[in-house]
Amino acid sequence: MAGSIHEGPEFGVGDFVLLHDLTLDAFMENLKLRYSKNKIYTYIGEVVVSVNPYKTVNIYDQTYVDEYKGREIYERPPHIFAVADSAYKTMKRQSRDTCIVISGESGAGKTEASKIIMRYIAAVTNVGGQKEVERVKDVLVKSNVILEAFGNAKTNRNDNSSRFGKYMDINFDFKGDPIGGHINNYLLEKSRVVHQQTGERNFHSFYQLLYGAKDEKLKEYKLVRDPGKYFYVNQGGDPKCATVHDRDDYRSVMNALKVMGFSFAHAEALWKIVAAILHLGNMDYVAADDHDHAGVSDDKLLGNIAELLSVTKENLRKALCSRVIAAGGQVVEKQLTVSDAVYARDAFAKAMYDRMFTWIVGKTNEAIDPKASGIAYVGKNTVIGVLDIYGFEIFDNNSFEQLCINYCNEKLQQLFIELVLKQEQEEYQREGIQWQHIDYFNNKIIVDLIEAQHKGVLAILDEACLSVGKVTDEMFLTAMAQKLAKHEHFTCRSLNPSDKTLEHARDFRIKHYAGQVTYQVPGFIDKNRDSLFQDFKRLLFNSEEDILQLMWPEGAQNITETTKRPITAGTNFKNSIIALVDNLATKEPHYVRCIKPNEIKSASAFNDERVRHQVSYLGLMENVRVRRAGFAFRISYVRFLQRYKCTTPHTWPTFAGTDIDGCKRILQVLGHEGDVKYGKSKVFIRSPQTLFSIEETRSQKIPTIVLFLQKMWRGGNARRRAKKMRAIYLIMNRFKKYKIREYIKNLVDKFRNVKKMRDYGKSVEWPRPPSRLQGLVQLLQKVHGRWRANMILKDVPKPEWPMLRLKVLAAAAIGGRRSDWGSRRKWEGNYLAMAGTESKDNSNTADFVTKMNSLKSHDQFSKVLFSCHVKKFNKNNKPADRAIVITDKLIYKLDPKKKYKAMKKGIPISMVTGVSLTPGSDQLVIIHLSDENDLVLCLQNLTREERVGEVLGTLCSHCHRMGREIKVTINKPVHCMLGSKRRTVIVRPTAVNGGATFKKEGNDIALMWPES
Repeated sequence: MAGSIHEGPEFGVGDFVLLHDLTLDAFMENLKLRYSKNKIYTYIGEVVVSVNPYKTVNIYDQTYVDEYKGREIYERPPHIFAVADSAYKTMKRQSRDTCIVISGESGAGKTEASKIIMRYIAAVTNVGGQKEVERVKDVLVKSNVILEAFGNAKTNRNDNSSRFGKYMDINFDFKGDPIGGHINNYLLEKSRVVHQQTGERNFHSFYQLLYGAKDEKLKEYKLVRDPGKYFYVNQGGDPKCATVHDRDDYRSVMNALKVMGFSFAHAEALWKIVAAILHLGNMDYVAADDHDHAGVSDDKLLGNIAELLSVTKENLRKALCSRVIAAGGQVVEKQLTVSDAVYARDAFAKAMYDRMFTWIVGKTNEAIDPKASGIAYVGKNTVIGVLDIYGFEIFDNNSFEQLCINYCNEKLQQLFIELVLKQEQEEYQREGIQWQHIDYFNNKIIVDLIEAQHKGVLAILDEACLSVGKVTDEMFLTAMAQKLAKHEHFTCRSLNPSDKTLEHARDFRIKHYAGQVTYQVPGFIDKNRDSLFQDFKRLLFNSEEDILQLMWPEGAQNITETTKRPITAGTNFKNSIIALVDNLATKEPHYVRCIKPNEIKSASAFNDERVRHQVSYLGLMENVRVRRAGFAFRISYVRFLQRYKCTTPHTWPTFAGTDIDGCKRILQVLGHEGDVKYGKSKVFIRSPQTLFSIEETRSQKIPTIVLFLQKMWRGGNARRRAKKMRAIYLIMNRFKKYKIREYIKNLVDKFRNVKKMRDYGKSVEWPRPPSRLQGLVQLLQKVHGRWRANMILKDVPKPEWPMLRLKVLAAAAIGGRRSDWGSRRKWEGNYLAMAGTESKDNSNTADFVTKMNSLKSHDQFSKVLFSCHVKKFNKNNKPADRAIVITDKLIYKLDPKKKYKAMKKGIPISMVTGVSLTPGSDQLVIIHLSDENDLVLCLQNLTREERVGEVLGTLCSHCHRMGREIKVTINKPVHCMLGSKRRTVIVRPTAVNGGATFKKEGNDIALMWPES
């Protein structure tokens, strides 16, 4: 199709209909080329041919879903999504039931293809996000997990081979959302339960239980984690498979069972049945007497099986070693021989597993039943059917199962050719194009050979099974040789004695559409009868496990009750396949043909002989011939004109007439009018060369058009961008001016009445200014700060301004960490120099003044900032009465008892690094010095004035003037350095009469502070 033509010449042709030479060699060459380029999908019209890549390919994510969603099949390169979307669109737009038939041999990728289709449908539906629809989608997807666990197995051709046929109907409401579904299963290969060929495994469920269940669960089931211990799963050799992860799959199955609505008890019962079958395979028999009557060799093993099946040990023993026969109203118990008992044991195991699988499918159908989903829907309920069924099989040993499988493929091939021809003929008639007869091989003769009444293979087999007396497989072969002797597609050794490839009394050969298959008759009659002693049915019906009772309802019949002879397996399968084909015939079909590129599961190998054989038996060449017999390509006028109008100046860039006139004009100009026919809504192109020529012309025009479009787009885009930029700058400029005006208005409103406020606008929060006004606002904030300071100071006498400055600095340093620091009293500063009635601290003012004058002339300081009597504690752990004097240059320690003699040289005020106070009312002050010998002081005065804040304000003010800040610590306790040793100072309350003093407490210092 158009979308597949030019993926690139290096990828070959994306639609086999468009091959230049319609030969098998050309077909194979194109398929092999595309496979080597990782192009695993190719079209035959609207049929998808899929080659198993045997590796992970990243072509199924949401990006690809979006590419194919709602597109016509020929608008994108070949992909399985295109077929899924085509089926979904047909179902939704036309309210018609559709189906997707997936076929191919084992290992060709059918199961994976069906899962990809399911995931695509789940991805494109429920756009409204309804929870119940989402649940239904989840259940539909999860059903695959359960069915694969119990119905798939590793074969020599495929690590995850479906050993049953599956047809799933997905029901949709009028909006196209899934509301439920129904699954039909066909012919489970139950013989695999008791026997596997070398290199193969039993069903996945057995290994998932052994590898995935917890140790305590295996112990409960009396199992060990070693498949080699169990006969039913160790016949194929190595139980491990590199591509199958049994432990993880066990958890996935348990989760899926929960999602599907299986109760925990039901899930447990299923695994118990699997465990019982594993034990049953290890059941051996011994001759209990001289008549070779069977007896159980391991009584403990018998008890384990009985416990798992919830039946009594004795009843199980009877069912395994004898059978009850009712004849003429009498009931007789017949002991089984050892060989009969082994046959009965295997039949019992196969029947249990088959019934369990059928019950699982039924339970799954209950979970996805659209009537039980709870979704209310109106309008027509439409369906998409997905058929994933066994491919054509030719083995070294072909038995009854292979005959059934190959018969199924014959029926589907017959339906495929008929429907493709029917579709072609209907389209020609719709479009008014004359239909041409197409020669093709009609395999109805082979179908009739197998299914015909009275003279078909299955009818002869049923006749043999219903005959009275002992009828052998050899007798069945003889009957076929007599009745089918003249059939050109049947032969056996008695009919063709010269054919040494056929064994006497064993082989017969049918010439299928896919090739000749030799079948071996041993086992045909037993498998067709599919009989199981009634004793086993009664045994399981009487089990205490309710699931087993549901699985075996016929066990309720009385021993003497006569019943109809059950329908044979072959007839049952034939009827189900006929019903399936009739069902598919009512739907709009879509096809996926799967091909297996090699037998070694390699991502790079392409076995020409194996692929050629599959191409032949899938009828792909006939499909291409049917499609190519009349016209290789057809497309609607609208889409043809839209795609190819660029090829002529008469139709580019727009065409004024009708679509059909535009198409005719293009074909006239390009010279291809003689190779086409015009239908009512489509143009039909006879040869691929014409289409390639039109495509080539289009490809040559595209670069010029692309350049023109790029030029126009870039010019228009640049003009739009310029207009936008001009508009942006204009808007930005206007907006900036607006923001400035609004900010100034806001500022005026906020500060309109600050003069009347108690704090003169300190509490008013400044709005965040536009970036352009940042500098101006900072200037305004400084102006406001100065104005506010001026308003505060105007009521304060100018001589008090220095004191006010000290209090402000002290308040800032304390930061609310001390409640009382003398802020309300007048700060005098030089208390020891106060004379007369003003002196509250010093009665020897003259001595102090004399000494300070001496020090001033000696040390050249300018002014005494603070002086006060203190109790000092030194590095020698001794307290002493001293006077402390802070000047603008030095700090002095004076001895008041010696006429204020200086104790040492003055301490430079530049050595002060910090001050520590306590949050209490004590007068402890620690002045930290850079030489690690701090001044530990307790301020003293007769009136007990609070002077700590004054000392702090004095030091902070002077250091601030010097251009540095000191660290202020307010804590309890406080720390100091004395003699380069860290000491802790603790304030202890004491009696009032003692006065404040220091004491040594271990390594700490205690200030004994009198409580008021």
